[in-house]
Formats: sequence, C-alpha cells, structure tokens
Amino acid sequence: MNRKNIASGTPWEKAYGYSRAVRIGNSIEVAGTVASDETGAAHGETVYEQTRYILAKIERALIEAGGSLSDVVRTRWYLTDISKLDEAGRAHGEVFGEIRPVSTAVEVSGLAGEGFLIEIEARAMLSG
Repeated sequence: MNRKNIASGTPWEKAYGYSRAVRIGNSIEVAGTVASDETGAAHGETVYEQTRYILAKIERALIEAGGSLSDVVRTRWYLTDISKLDEAGRAHGEVFGEIRPVSTAVEVSGLAGEGFLIEIEARAMLSG
C-alpha cells in the first residue's frame, strides 16, 4: 500500500522525526496536535480557543491526506486540567456534532511546550 506523510511545518516534526498525519490505504492517523503555528507559538488562551484551533489544524491535515472531518472515527483529548472538559467538549461538539466519532478524554500532568492546555489526536477511515 502507498504511504503518504503529511507535514504541518511545526519545528518538532522534523526534529523529532514524525508526521502530522500519515495515510496508508483508507486509514489516516493524525498525530497529537497542540494549538501551535509553524513557529511553535501557542494560539488561544482558553481550552475552547485552543480546541477550535487544533481541530482546524487537524482538518487541514485530513484534507491534504484526501479525507475530511466527516471521515473521523476517533479522537483522543489530553487536557492539563480536566475541569475544563466542558470547554473542549463544546468546541468538539461544534465541529463533530453530526459526525459523532468515539472520543476519549484524559487529564495529563503537562504537554510538550509552554502554554498548551489540550492536545488532540484523530483517526479517520475513508470509505471505499
């Protein structure tokens, strides 16, 4: 099967040897994604803002891989403060309300980088 690696240009991808997303066959895996731009700077001061930024970043990777948000079957959320779960859930629901992938949310003691409140990874399965 053909493999397609997708990059978003963050400094960690090349330095740490990973891709934002990888497509093999009809499966797309999106790496844990924080609300950072190509310089590594954090975007958004709240979990809600960061979640919206992350989901837009994930959507761009999916599109480049030949998929879309409607192909997402699983998301995993890593929050530094589980009491902010409703903020993440509200943003996730605005994007995935009709798609309704399975999701897991866990609290972690920290994320790689300053100012990041949530990290999200996704799995998509293309039909056909």
